[in-house]
Amino acid sequence: MLPPSFLESLSAIVGPEHLTTDAESRQAYGTDALKRGVPADAVVLPADTAQVSAVAMLCHKHSVPLVPRGAGTGYTGGAVPSQGGVVLSLERMNRILEIDEANLVAIVEPCVLTGDLQDAVERLGLFYPPDPASLRISSIGGNVAECAGGPRAFKYGTTKRYVLGLEAVLPSGEVIKTGGKVVKNVVGYDLTQLLVGSEGTLAIITRIILRLVPRPPVQATLRATFRDVEHAVAAVIQIVRARVVPAALELVDGESLDAVGRNLGVRTLAPEGTGALLLIEVDGVPAAVEEEASRVQEACLEAGATEVLHARDEEERQELWRVRRELSMSLRMVAALKLNHDVVVPKGRIPQLFQLVARIREEFRLRIPLFGHAGDGNIHVNIMVDPTNADEVARARAAERVLFEGVVALEGSISGEHGIGFSKAPFLALELTAGEIALMQRVKAAFDPTGILNPGKIFPPVH
Repeated sequence: MLPPSFLESLSAIVGPEHLTTDAESRQAYGTDALKRGVPADAVVLPADTAQVSAVAMLCHKHSVPLVPRGAGTGYTGGAVPSQGGVVLSLERMNRILEIDEANLVAIVEPCVLTGDLQDAVERLGLFYPPDPASLRISSIGGNVAECAGGPRAFKYGTTKRYVLGLEAVLPSGEVIKTGGKVVKNVVGYDLTQLLVGSEGTLAIITRIILRLVPRPPVQATLRATFRDVEHAVAAVIQIVRARVVPAALELVDGESLDAVGRNLGVRTLAPEGTGALLLIEVDGVPAAVEEEASRVQEACLEAGATEVLHARDEEERQELWRVRRELSMSLRMVAALKLNHDVVVPKGRIPQLFQLVARIREEFRLRIPLFGHAGDGNIHVNIMVDPTNADEVARARAAERVLFEGVVALEGSISGEHGIGFSKAPFLALELTAGEIALMQRVKAAFDPTGILNPGKIFPPVH
């Protein structure tokens, strides 16, 4: 536990009403969507960069672990303590500071919700493309810390493409600013992109400058259903061969469809009995959208689609996407424990990835629903487990390693958007060499020489 004098200093920085040490709060801030972690010793809610800096300086002086936290929606334990200490929640820093229409940028604090920013810029005819399924509950700061992706990454890219500059606090309390409003900047090392995806291990992000683009005037959403996953995967390949780059290209298997149907009590996404589907969106100017939608439909039918439907209006389009975004939560209907792995392979390797999962499913006797961003090869492999069944849990843990080894052999990565946190740290060496890991650890030491900032994350534990 932290000494009373330390807690008094924290209280003086943020105010007593923004420091909590009760057991319920410490436990709540000690977990995220992964539902694993260690309770915090204290939780502070700073109001601005100056308070973040003062908290960091205090923790640095006393060698107290400091864990930055946004909305707490992560799946790898990246924003929860691994050894107690102080959780620094940025939830009060939730303002859109500026939308600069002339320069096509937005400046935001880290706990602005992604969906709220999208709504604000779209009202002005602008567009912020990164689109994680959790956009209504996840924060921009967390998206930046993990370099979040989402359905639109195939066409528009992930969060890192849209981060032009940052304000951040180092573990020592020093405030730095990187980048700015300009699109081109080659002065020195690119610290902005180094911080994007660093999972809160190098600095605490307190302000973000984001690139915007004009909002596409027209969108068309298609739903293609198939007898099985194999035919749906074949359609993905056909769409790529047709030289169409959809704004989104989502694949959902039959087990996932059944789960979301039971959870929501609707079959909006696909009729009962569908083996797999693709949810496809194209956007742009009207003539191009019409042409691309036609080519997408043709590609799906050539690959064996049983039906291709166009969303008739915006309400129907939003309903299709609502149901898609409920998939992750709906899988809790299948089993109480979900080992959610966001593996990614080159697009041309998607068929081999599905074959790999089929072998794992049979060998380890596990239920493994699949869905994800087929356009960029980022598939969510959900190993569903009864946590009270020790044998099943053991089989699932063994299957994880086989999955990761297979993905790396397919020239892929063990994480496409969730990050490493502490849950995937033991597997880092499957993808990176000892020399590469050591180089990253030297970068970590340069930013955080005392090792107080988000300790226990990314790097394999030392035994």
